Parts: sequence; structure tokens; C-alpha cells
Amino acid sequence: MIHRHVSVTVLFLANMVIKCSIFGCVNRKDRENDLHYYRIPKVITRQGLECEKLSSDRQRVWLARIGQDFTNKNMDNVRVCSAHFVSGEKAYLHDHLNPDWAPSVNLGGRPASTPVNTNRFQRQVSRKRRLVEFELPEETNLVDDHVYSKAIEHVDVEEENTGVSVQTDLDAPLMHAHFEEIQKLRSEKCELELTVNSLDKFDVEFFRGNDDRVKHLTGLPSFLMIQLLFEFIEPYLPNCVVLSKFKLMTMTLMKLRMNLSNIFLSYVFGINQSSVSRLFIKTIDVMFKRMKKLIKWPERETLRKTMPMEFRKYFGNKCAVIIDCFKVFIEKPTGLKARAQTWSSYKHHHTIKYLIGITPQGSVSYISDGWGGRVSDKHITENSGFLSKLLPGDLVLADRGFDVKESVGSVCAEVKIPAFTKGKDQLSALDIESTRKLAHCRIHVERVIGSVRQKYTILNGCLPINFLMTKDSEGITTMDKVVTVACGLVNLCDSVVDFN
Repeated sequence: MIHRHVSVTVLFLANMVIKCSIFGCVNRKDRENDLHYYRIPKVITRQGLECEKLSSDRQRVWLARIGQDFTNKNMDNVRVCSAHFVSGEKAYLHDHLNPDWAPSVNLGGRPASTPVNTNRFQRQVSRKRRLVEFELPEETNLVDDHVYSKAIEHVDVEEENTGVSVQTDLDAPLMHAHFEEIQKLRSEKCELELTVNSLDKFDVEFFRGNDDRVKHLTGLPSFLMIQLLFEFIEPYLPNCVVLSKFKLMTMTLMKLRMNLSNIFLSYVFGINQSSVSRLFIKTIDVMFKRMKKLIKWPERETLRKTMPMEFRKYFGNKCAVIIDCFKVFIEKPTGLKARAQTWSSYKHHHTIKYLIGITPQGSVSYISDGWGGRVSDKHITENSGFLSKLLPGDLVLADRGFDVKESVGSVCAEVKIPAFTKGKDQLSALDIESTRKLAHCRIHVERVIGSVRQKYTILNGCLPINFLMTKDSEGITTMDKVVTVACGLVNLCDSVVDFN
């Protein structure tokens, strides 16, 4: 039964007769084999608004020329034979001035003797032959497609009205192609201008006389400071064909300052992403070797001569350093042991911990290497080399987590930490007063850590794990270099401590 139904359907389709739908036309495909039969053009909706409008207009003109109502009928079955076209075939969609853009010959709604006006199309064909060596004048870059099309229509109307053929070297299709090329060149020019402007930016003149721009993009306080820093590290910076040494330093400072991605910096500075990563690592190496000298443990006499008044009031001239630890987020390591060492239950993230020490004057005087976030503050203090910096009689201010009285006492120094309430209902009046004085001075290390993180937000993000895996010949990781450079840059800024 199924085979019978299929055979009947095939027989029906085979017996369908394709015939022209123009009123009065008797052409059929089974009798006139030399004719072509065209469907009514469909509206194209996926090639832009211009193409959709043009195809919609064409369909409307076709239906108007046919002059019949096809409501509730399948439009795909409507055919128009090639006998109703001047050249015997329909024109291309975008060739809307061609008389064969729609059927125009022997239409049922027109007298057969009505001639089809093809003068305009013929003039275009003749112009096209003369424009083989056409060159567009310079003045035409100020003329757009709309103005040109209006001018062409005006010339054609004058030719039709006067009957005189006006000599012109302009052709609409060719001019349209030339204008498309001009628009393309203009867009390329804009892109080149943006590239040139980006190359001109971030050089010395870009920052000169604009301290606010320096602060926002680099974190340094003034143009004079960034100029001094550049003179300090310039001889050691790597050579780059695309970027100058100043721009190389600026790119590195901007990445530290705003934690910009490598792909964004590649767009801004006109280099590829891999070059940004490579040049950043090289520049950080240079800045670390030169700027680690800025993190210096001061001499005792220098400390005592410049001791702020609030420290003199509470602790005399004995305070040498205020210590604390801060953590930096990192990506999740692949090794199980590394995961255990870097996991911080307090931060609920994998971290690297650093011990930082500041002078009473507010400058960073010590920064340790990175340790796993799980390690205690006491362990870092005793094993990072910090104790070797202390002199007999020095006073260290710390938080409650630094239970290092014995280890600090082994070098004849003293550490002060807030009093504990463990086993006590409340603190005594003496403990409250000492804790208040200690907290009043110890808060400066928190302010310095906040300043480092605020000025160089790369330390607030989650740093890639390869910053821990990339080490130099001395075994120093890129992470340690970034932290050291950030602390050195903060030492170039104004202190957070009031000296009055």
C-alpha cells in the first residue's frame, strides 16, 4: 500500500506542467524547451538590511508586474518565463537599474506595443566600456554614495529630457565599487591612527607635567619620581624593537598597578600577548635586582634620629621594626602536597604568606620570601632570616600570633605583643593601657600593607601558579620578585606615618 502511494505521488509530480503565470501568456515548459522559467524572488533576511530591503522591493515589483492575486496559493509554484525579459534572462539582485531586474516585456496588463525604456541601462553599459582606465579624483573623497547617486540620476534625467547624450566619465556600479574601496581605506586609516596614537602614548611626554596621570597609571607620586626610577633602571632594561625602554617600564608598572591582563596590554601597546608576558618577566627581573636595595634595614642611629613622636612617647628610641604577615591568593596547585602547604583555612583559598617589617617611619625595611599559606607566623619569623637583622636592645612590635619572645630574646632583643585574655575574666588596667599604646603604633604596619595592596592591585588578584614555578639562578620566584618590587615602589611614595 505504501509503495502504491509513493508511485502515485511520483506520477503526479511528473505530470505537473510548469507554465507561465503572466496573464495571456501560453508558454509551457513541455512545449517550449528553449525558455527558462523563474520563480518569484524571495525576501533575503540573512544578508543585511540593505539586501533585505532590495529583495523585498524586487518581490513587490514582480508581483505588481504579474498583476494577479496569489492569496492562499503556494508562491513557489508561480513561474515567469524568460520571454518577458529584454535579454531573455533575469538580472542580478543588486543590478537594480537593469530593465531585466523584473519582467517588463509582453505583460498582460500592458498593451503589447508599449516600448520598454532601456536608454538608461544602455548608457550605463556604454560608460562601463569607457571606464577601463578610470581614476578617481582626489575631490571625490568628500562625496558619499547618496550624493553621487543623486548626481547620476540628475544627469540621466537631463539626458532623457533633452535627448542629448551628456559625456561623463562616471559609472554608477564602478563608482559604487570605488566608494566601497574608499570606505575600506578610511576604516584602515582609523585603525592605523589608533595604533599610532597608542604608540605615542605612555612615553615620557605622555606623563610630563601630569602627576595625576602618573599616580593613576603607575602608583608613583609624581612625574619626577617616575623619571628618577627610569634613570635608575634604564641601563639594565631589555631592548625591544617595538617598545622603548620607558614604555616597557610603564607597561610593567601598569600591570602591577591595575592587574591588567596580557591580552589587554597587547592591544594597548601594539604587541602580541606572548611578548607582553615575556617582557613583563624580564622587566620584573631587572626591577627586582635594582629595587631590592630600596628595602633596607636602617642603621640604629638613623632610626633614633628620625623616630616619630608617638613612638618616642610610648617606647622611647628602642623600637626598630613592626612586623606582620599578609597573604596573596594563588591558583590551585596540581600537587597534593603543594595544595596542603598553600591552603589557608582562614582565607578559604590557596595562598602564599609573606612576613613584612616596617620601620617606625613607615618604610618597608624587610620582606621575606614566600611561604605556604598554612605555615604559622611564628615559624616564618624564626626561619626566614628576620632574627639576623635584629641588634641587642631592639624592640619589635607584633600581633598576638607572633609568640616569638624566646627566639627574639636569643638575640638579646625584645618583642611586645598585645596581652592575652586566656584564663582571665578581663584584662587589668595596666594591660589595657599597654595594649592600647601598642595597638596605636602597631596599626601602621596594617596601613602599609593596605597601601601596597591598594597601589598595586596585582597582589589582590589570584596570581597564576607559574609565578611560583619560574625561578632564576638564585632560586627566587617571580612571585617573590613582584612582591619585593611592589614594596620598593611603596617606599618611593609618601609615608603613612605622621612625624609630628
